[in-house]
Amino acid sequence: MSSQSATTVLITVTGPDKPGVSSVLFAVLTRHGVEVLDVEQVVIRGKLVLGVLVAEHHDPEGLQETVEQAMASVQMNVDVEIGADPRSPSQSGSSHVLVVLGRPVTARAFTEVARRLAALGANIDAIRRVADYPVTGLELRVSVSDDTQRQDAELRNAVAEVSARVGLDVAVERAGLTRRAKRLVVFDVDSTLVQGEVIEMLAARAGCEQAVREITEAAMRGELDFTQSLQRRVALLAGLPESVLAEVAAELELTAGARTTIRTLKRLGFRCGVVSGGFTKVIQGLAEELGLDYCRANELEVVDGKLTGRTIGPVVDRARKAVALREFAEQYDVPLAQCVAVGDGANDIDMLGAAGLGVAFNAKPALREVADTALSHPFLDAVLFVLGVTRAEVEAADAADGLALSRP
Repeated sequence: MSSQSATTVLITVTGPDKPGVSSVLFAVLTRHGVEVLDVEQVVIRGKLVLGVLVAEHHDPEGLQETVEQAMASVQMNVDVEIGADPRSPSQSGSSHVLVVLGRPVTARAFTEVARRLAALGANIDAIRRVADYPVTGLELRVSVSDDTQRQDAELRNAVAEVSARVGLDVAVERAGLTRRAKRLVVFDVDSTLVQGEVIEMLAARAGCEQAVREITEAAMRGELDFTQSLQRRVALLAGLPESVLAEVAAELELTAGARTTIRTLKRLGFRCGVVSGGFTKVIQGLAEELGLDYCRANELEVVDGKLTGRTIGPVVDRARKAVALREFAEQYDVPLAQCVAVGDGANDIDMLGAAGLGVAFNAKPALREVADTALSHPFLDAVLFVLGVTRAEVEAADAADGLALSRP
């Protein structure tokens, strides 16, 4: 008999999570010969919510009575709705995925996000937690009422506005295969993969740290041409012994979560690399230690064991960062749509624009305005959560490899 001529029944079971609940319920459904149309289950802090939508051909009232008796026998609450609408709001699939990150995510802030989505006619189809450390992360699957490019832009703009207002990071991506098909990630280095700016560390040894910092900040804000700013800063380093490069390299401090992020991405089969406006001789050792597949940076000229204050070859500026990403992707035969770029400054704009997903990490306003998503918490592993990797999956993989859980 076709399910079209049957009565739909929605059964919702709630109560403490324990073994045997599903088996008892489905034993009843089996005896009534129903068709299972949909099943969803979630456990929140030991509390079970199990929903089953079925098509009942003969006796829906009898099914209701039997289900209520069966659930009472295992001390579970149950609600039975006869004649439930068989159509799901997300029957054709969610159109977007939103990842909400906060430290913490307050009820007030989340309410503002939900209200803004409702005002756009967007329905939240499902929510799951993706992280509880070092930030709280919630993944929302959302369907928009009018899935067009215009609506897509309106959703992104609205989410950006509300996230800034309530102090949450909210990443927006289209749902579907493209989101799950990312295969290559490129990171900027200074103030992204590592803390601080390498050239300022070199400048401190040359006694010109403040002058270099002022030029760096102006360049990152987009007020100066990067190539000219780099030449001016490097010129101030003339006369430093080459040995200083190794000293600075040994002092590099990774951004919180960086090692976890790279390790997890490599487990998933991602190609990972760095494209930096810094210097190869400083960051090459770190790239090798992390097992990165690609490293592109500037080359400092050294004569008689001292820095000359000049670079060799083309400067890795804003435009060449994007070129490097394309070369990296081509080398590993990865479409740009499946690439992710992470950076913090104006010189990362073209690189983030070329990637399928551009992530501004604690970024300057010039980059935040053009990035696909912006992260404001100082934990690089938030990138994993944006990609749909959960904290539980990261920790399970670490445990399987014998790595200790690193929480305060």
